[in-house]
Amino acid sequence: MPCDPLALARKAARIRLLLFDVDGVLTNGRILLHPDGSESKQFNIRDGTGIVWAQRAGIATGLLSARRSPATAARASQLGIRIVRQQAGDKLQMYRELLDEEHVDDAAVAFMGDDVLDLPVLSRVGFSAAPADAVPDVLARVDWVSNRGGGDGAARELIEVLLRAQGKWDSLLQGYLSEDAR
Repeated sequence: MPCDPLALARKAARIRLLLFDVDGVLTNGRILLHPDGSESKQFNIRDGTGIVWAQRAGIATGLLSARRSPATAARASQLGIRIVRQQAGDKLQMYRELLDEEHVDDAAVAFMGDDVLDLPVLSRVGFSAAPADAVPDVLARVDWVSNRGGGDGAARELIEVLLRAQGKWDSLLQGYLSEDAR
């Protein structure tokens, strides 16, 4: 159930670790299977840019996916995402292990998921989010819903919300507006 704007801003200001499901969040959920058995996915370049900005702003980023995919590992490597957990049969267990490894508590974590199997993690994090095209049971239970669909900028929109709430957006923007950036 979405939060009021003030409560949402307070939650967003505490985030130090930002996790994403992959299929349906960083992609549109479609997987192309090729005749040789390999697969491919499409990732949104703006989501990737946002993830890099979050990292530069001091927010650790990670992927928590139920599927193992070379495309996911490759995209994580391109973006410098060091936390990559794939083939998560039990996402909640993998999430708990991750909290211990990263020495953070639930309140400092944001997670964006799109399907029912994400609910155990979404119900525990300090800031839960979903793309606009998530399943209704997820949309009804998260703190924040993007205006964008999975693979269509939802992750970028969430990152902007977090960076604005943490007072980091204006300095990031100024970096691109200064004469030195031109």
